[in-house]
Amino acid sequence: MSNLVISLPVLTPINAPPISAHSASPALKTSQRPSTNTAARTNRSLEASLIKQRAHRRFAWRLCIGGEMALNGGKTFVQDEEKQRLLLEEHTEKHFTAGEVVRDIIIGVSDGLTVPFALAAGLSGANASSALVLTAGLAEVAAGAISMGLGGYLAAKSEADHYNRELQREQEEIDTVPDVEAAEIADILSQYGLGPAEYGPVVTTLRNNPKAWLEFMMKFELGLEKPEPRRALVSAATIALSYVAGGLVPLLPYVFVPRAERAMAVSVAVTLAALLFFGFVKGRFTGDRPFLSAVQTTVVGALASAAAYAMARAVQSI
Repeated sequence: MSNLVISLPVLTPINAPPISAHSASPALKTSQRPSTNTAARTNRSLEASLIKQRAHRRFAWRLCIGGEMALNGGKTFVQDEEKQRLLLEEHTEKHFTAGEVVRDIIIGVSDGLTVPFALAAGLSGANASSALVLTAGLAEVAAGAISMGLGGYLAAKSEADHYNRELQREQEEIDTVPDVEAAEIADILSQYGLGPAEYGPVVTTLRNNPKAWLEFMMKFELGLEKPEPRRALVSAATIALSYVAGGLVPLLPYVFVPRAERAMAVSVAVTLAALLFFGFVKGRFTGDRPFLSAVQTTVVGALASAAAYAMARAVQSI
């Protein structure tokens, strides 16, 4: 979408040296008689004229030296492409824009830490050996990674298909009812406080640029962002690998500790520490309170494991 710019007429600065009220005109020096009202009025009029002229020169100079915000308390924008480029280069955005990748990592790691941990706790409660717990846990991690990765791929693929369908439908509407779509542009811009005098040129510009028009309608009317071409594959790989990374944490103690009950105690300590750390990092990235996020993540994992352990004990007692 083209930037909306309110252009102001640029005044050429006057290159003459500053004019002093005491040296502006010889006639002024010779006519300064305090007792003459006409001379006093002439003196005041000339001084006022000189002050106004200097103010106009300063204002014109501000406009000429580079697109400053010179009017209405610094709120009127004067176009200067070079200065805009320099301002954008100097300003570093601190927004976090990798939300989709972080979401996939959170899904994979959280499930990976919780499900194998609950399974291992349940098997340990059934007096299974460490080798059996480890074997079953690794099988579950492999199956879970495949299942979670496939789910991530299908979800991302469905989003891309939905975007393409809506893109085709919006293109058909632009071709068949362009006046209606143009009115929708005006309605969208009016919601941002723009009046007909401001959004009229924008509507005209977009109608003359069909590609930008279509992208504008997809983003601002439908609220849809164009997905990355490889988004489905990246999502599947991210979720699967994150699930494996999270799932191996509660299973590692069973590799080194032969007795399942003792290995389970070590697994509980390691997994709870991993849940605390993961929850804290998740909170930092998502904007939540890190400590609260750490506690919530740990409580959920602990409750899932405790429920699995209790069910295993209950089945064993039957």
